[in-house]
Amino acid sequence: MTIGIAASGPRAGLAVYRGLRAVETVGRGAIGGFVSLVAIAQDGTLAQACTQRGGALALFDGADPPPRIAEARLAGLMSSGPDRPEPLIQFTPADPAVGIVTGHRLPNMPGPSGEAPNLHALRLLAAGASPEEAVLRALEAAPEADAGLIAMDLAGRIALGDAPPVLARDDRGRAFVEDPESGLRVAVLHNTIFPVGGLAGLAAGAAVDASLPGDAAPESFLLIGLTVQPGERHAAHIAPDGAVTVTAPGPEWLAGEWEGSVLRRNDPVFQEGRAVGRVTREVYAILRSGRVIGGRGGETVGWRRTGDRA
Repeated sequence: MTIGIAASGPRAGLAVYRGLRAVETVGRGAIGGFVSLVAIAQDGTLAQACTQRGGALALFDGADPPPRIAEARLAGLMSSGPDRPEPLIQFTPADPAVGIVTGHRLPNMPGPSGEAPNLHALRLLAAGASPEEAVLRALEAAPEADAGLIAMDLAGRIALGDAPPVLARDDRGRAFVEDPESGLRVAVLHNTIFPVGGLAGLAAGAAVDASLPGDAAPESFLLIGLTVQPGERHAAHIAPDGAVTVTAPGPEWLAGEWEGSVLRRNDPVFQEGRAVGRVTREVYAILRSGRVIGGRGGETVGWRRTGDRA
């Protein structure tokens, strides 16, 4: 009856929001109601957005989060059906000097000591515990809790776990992703949202794509009019004056008539003999005797410099 998403890294605020949007678009069940989203903004202060009804679409009138939340490097949310007890931040306790705790099910309900597992985990983070230790100890202190936790510290480390009653469920999902290219870490826990299979991976994938879109192409060049040169690999070579040469192995690219992607995703882009980037957006090219005379659905190759995150 809930989903929790946490992310650390570039555009973490946008990432958790887009992850929830993806789940709401595809899934059915305990979604589209309340959302409590918290972020530790770049100025070190806490930012919050919440709604009781309407899910992610109701948070920002259908738009993406404002920059203060979108560009935050630490963010978490919890969402489910409508009309949860106020204040909604009880589901996503956070401290800008400590970190963020979210989760799923009912991590806000008091355990045997009277302390809610999510608050217990946040207190442990404040005392210097790692996220792994905070989750483990908070759940061990409330073994019958109907709760799962995701804890994240200021360093961006994330840990997640479920109490035994939640582990016994057959409708739960989880994902943990560390994406080396975007630099984003994402954790997802959910239950009572269907289809169960693949949903957590969808949320995490949408989050990573929000941080660094898979087809982001800050650089581009026109492929139409270029002549393919024989070479050992598919590659683009950019001269100091900006002129582009394309190489490809195999005689088919020089045939009288040929069609295909002469530059494919992840093919290298060289400048002055040095690999500086890779292709991220292809062109379905129409070739005549090695010359690109047209494209089906596009004419411009997009590429990203190695290490680009925007």
